[in-house]
Amino acid sequence: MLKFIVLADIHIVPAGRLSNGLETTSRLNAAIDFVNETHADADFVVFAGDLADRGEPEAYARFEAAVERLTLPRYLTLGNHDHRPTFLQHFGADHASETGNVDHVIDIKGHRVIVLDSSDPAAGGSGLLERTQLDWLQARLDEAGDRPVIIVLHHNITRFHTQNDFIILRDCAEFAGIVASHPDIRQVISGHVHMTVAGTYKGVPFCTLAGCHYSIEPTLESRSGPLPAPVARREGPGELAVVLSDADATVVHMEKFLDRHVVMPQEHFVRA
Repeated sequence: MLKFIVLADIHIVPAGRLSNGLETTSRLNAAIDFVNETHADADFVVFAGDLADRGEPEAYARFEAAVERLTLPRYLTLGNHDHRPTFLQHFGADHASETGNVDHVIDIKGHRVIVLDSSDPAAGGSGLLERTQLDWLQARLDEAGDRPVIIVLHHNITRFHTQNDFIILRDCAEFAGIVASHPDIRQVISGHVHMTVAGTYKGVPFCTLAGCHYSIEPTLESRSGPLPAPVARREGPGELAVVLSDADATVVHMEKFLDRHVVMPQEHFVRA
């Protein structure tokens, strides 16, 4: 049985600052304590992007210091809040694949897990897999043969009919076409939207986890209208994904390491 953990939307800030009113390093520490105490039998942890809130060097240093307490191997990738050059300068160029992005292949227990860097900070929140990454992904899927494949990336791969649909993965149809070419795609797991959602897109099964930062009320556009109509954001729950997979099935449990649901003041979401 393959077992791994996905954490997303960490949003670490330099010491003395808050991210949207939240002390995110303490939330990361709570997640790490939960994993160490509850899931020490897992094979590894994937941190699926938005490691830093604004990509600052000090934030990556605080993130690194916190995850050193994790007792499991870990794989990192980036989201729209990250800054790839700063990340690679801090963690080392060996964290990038031949694509130049923070992509990984993990072959373990008869599975292939592919971790993709969908960061494109210049795009205002939406995600991007560059041409080299899509070609790389196709090659890694072809290599996998008939092994089950699980993909982890930061951005969600289809519209959810909510206010944040404008920040999904761009060229998602091409991505789905490549993924669907593999005979045993088990899941595409993302963070980014701060909501728990599951479904299929062009035959590809996906799910998203709410993550370590604030959670968004999944208010449909039919009720809320388009942006900038405010929707409720809550302090929690802090959520991680526990992935269990064998030859026959893949199951993703969304578990809470924090259990707060207080609605947060809207003024916490006005960027300077």
